[in-house]
Amino acid sequence: METSELLKRVRRIEIKTKGLSKQIFAGEYQSAFKGRGMSFSEVRSYQYGDDVRNIDWNVTARSGEPYIKVFEEERELTVMLLVDISKSSFFGTTKQMKNDLITEICAVMAFSATKNNDKVGLLLFSDRVEKYLPPKKGRGHILRIIRELIETRPTGTGTDIGKALTYFTNMVKKRSICFLVSDFLAEDYERPLRIASRRHDVIGLHLYDPREKELPDVGLIHARDAESGQMQWVDTGSSKVRRNYQAWYDRHQEYFKQAFQKSGADSLSLETTEDYVKGLLRFFKSR
Repeated sequence: METSELLKRVRRIEIKTKGLSKQIFAGEYQSAFKGRGMSFSEVRSYQYGDDVRNIDWNVTARSGEPYIKVFEEERELTVMLLVDISKSSFFGTTKQMKNDLITEICAVMAFSATKNNDKVGLLLFSDRVEKYLPPKKGRGHILRIIRELIETRPTGTGTDIGKALTYFTNMVKKRSICFLVSDFLAEDYERPLRIASRRHDVIGLHLYDPREKELPDVGLIHARDAESGQMQWVDTGSSKVRRNYQAWYDRHQEYFKQAFQKSGADSLSLETTEDYVKGLLRFFKSR
């Protein structure tokens, strides 16, 4: 993509998603994701009903009167975007490709986080880690994230969610909010998800195209596998072929639901045809 066209796309996405995050998501984001630690604020005189475990014995000894330590919630958070950019994300039968929708949603999350003075990081993956941007603050960093989401193409030929989660767990030590964005057409990531969820607040955002749920009956077609690149003839007129495809899709989605449920992590499924603003708002309000 030409640099000028890339910058125009980045600017269009910034205008659209920054407005959404400012008008809609900022308040919901702040209430949904609270600080995860307590920091010392001040000392004050002991009052009836205060927790005696918070008494500052040094100040109490010097003053001759009881004083307690006052703590406040650490508001600053770290937000990590773990984004599946495998070739299956470059698919769409509606007005938007999955990867375009992923870019928009991630931009909304990033602008919501930066408005709250939180750091944002990015990890792009296929069957390997394609790109890692450490968490930082600022508009320039968010625009870099958007550029990478638009421009980065996978070098891998498959999807390995477990490898991405393991890399994330090893790289990000501070507790963070992790949005794992994928179509989740993969398995064998339950254990890395469980490990990541012990330290971080992991949320799975499952994005899917309606045609991925059900194979339409359109006769014999010459189709390319999005990730392997192999071409093959598929008889969509065969009820057996459609049933097998449906079973394959359902198996992956059942694995996704059970893996997140067992790990104690939240998850949300969004179809590319639905209003993701409403879907995310409902999710935020439910937390």
